[in-house]
Amino acid sequence: MHDDIKKAIEVLQQGGLILYPTDTIWGIGCDATNPEAVKRVYELKQREDSKSMLVLLDNDAKLNSYMDEVPEMAWDIVELATKPTTIIYPNAKNLAANLLAEDKSVGIRITKEEFSHKLCQRFKKPIVSTSANISGQPSPANFGEISEEVKNGVDYIIEYRQEETSNPAPSSIIKLGLGGEIQIIRE
Repeated sequence: MHDDIKKAIEVLQQGGLILYPTDTIWGIGCDATNPEAVKRVYELKQREDSKSMLVLLDNDAKLNSYMDEVPEMAWDIVELATKPTTIIYPNAKNLAANLLAEDKSVGIRITKEEFSHKLCQRFKKPIVSTSANISGQPSPANFGEISEEVKNGVDYIIEYRQEETSNPAPSSIIKLGLGGEIQIIRE
């Protein structure tokens, strides 16, 4: 795992794309602050950049760096979540502009899974995490279901956890507003 993290960080720092295991399904990742890298992910997925992608962080203390104001409810949700939970926050900042939704919101998940957590921690920046599939195709349940097109479109493929055949559930998605609004998008 150590060598995978070291190589992945080198690729991310150069604006490259990685294919990596997360706390949910395998993801295509890049430096979430690099607009050119984000553009490459959209191109690989054959997806319009008007559809935002989420990012992973290793620690909720970093949330303040990526939005003007963290809604108060977010701290409780992050602390009490018993499964991977993506929160869509308003007024994102310090991220690639083409990563954000039209309303300037962004989905962020604090990852507790060992590999993605250590990767985010050592990279010291948020990492894009979007399903490892071409837009419109089913999300792969495990590494073995990822298409050759996606594998060939990234600069580095993590070896760690490739042999797993489990079918992890996608994260819950909750959208928060600054006025205390809560919208459950996916339980």
